[in-house]
Amino acid sequence: MSANLKKHLAQLSKRGPHRVLVGDLSYAGLPGKIYTPAEGNGVPAIAFGHDWIKSIKAYHATLRHLASWGIVVAAPDTETGFVPDHRGLSADLESALQIAAGVKLGHGKVTVAPGKLGVVGHGMGGGAAILCAANNPRIKAVGAIYPAATAPPAVEAARAVSAPGLVIGGGHPGLVGDLLDPGNPAKVAFNWGGDVVYREVKNGNQATFTEDTFVKLALGQGIPRYSAQDTARGLLTGFLLHQLGGQRKYSAFSEQLAEGPGVTSFTDADLADKAGIDLGASTRI
Repeated sequence: MSANLKKHLAQLSKRGPHRVLVGDLSYAGLPGKIYTPAEGNGVPAIAFGHDWIKSIKAYHATLRHLASWGIVVAAPDTETGFVPDHRGLSADLESALQIAAGVKLGHGKVTVAPGKLGVVGHGMGGGAAILCAANNPRIKAVGAIYPAATAPPAVEAARAVSAPGLVIGGGHPGLVGDLLDPGNPAKVAFNWGGDVVYREVKNGNQATFTEDTFVKLALGQGIPRYSAQDTARGLLTGFLLHQLGGQRKYSAFSEQLAEGPGVTSFTDADLADKAGIDLGASTRI
């Protein structure tokens, strides 16, 4: 029987109960921002990676959203050019996580638990998050939101990720004029080394997740799809609160088959079919 996300997804798609503080990572030598709840001891923390030619400004509401639910978010604002170094962004995610875990945050009222660390990214940043998590025992959860192709390939690095993963793929094909490389999220999930859940969001794709509405309109990527954005945020928040925060009431967000409004979940066989993998020929390619 499938788990039902309906009740908690509606709640987690809205802002949480914590007041949010925003600071700079630059004091520690890394360009970027850090978002924290105003107080809390032993809270979870993630590093967040942006998409190609995006800055952290395009994720302000999303990162505040996660912090409002008690999750510290460290977001490096590096590798924003046309020819980014994916390994470089991956290394910056690791550095951002070390900064978040190593000092008192906010006004000295927030500390991060060293056993509650994760990485999350969107598009290119989703691929970089996977590169960061590969063979990295410090990472306890990974969120890859519409992960794009990277060099080296995130779809291969996923085999070396033992941490539980949430992969969100596009439930909407996007427009022909999109500049984004959608990668193969289904294959990323199929190749995952540890436990993984794969979701698709109705009307969602790589272009819908950022908040730079004017830029997207100028590039012909269509009107904003706020419901898809909210749903993806809710799925990510529930997954992180369960995996990093240890909140069992959100365990459905870590179950492979879970149902919710505008959400489609996939089995291994579904993933293989979507990724174009012949299970009769190989269990992993």
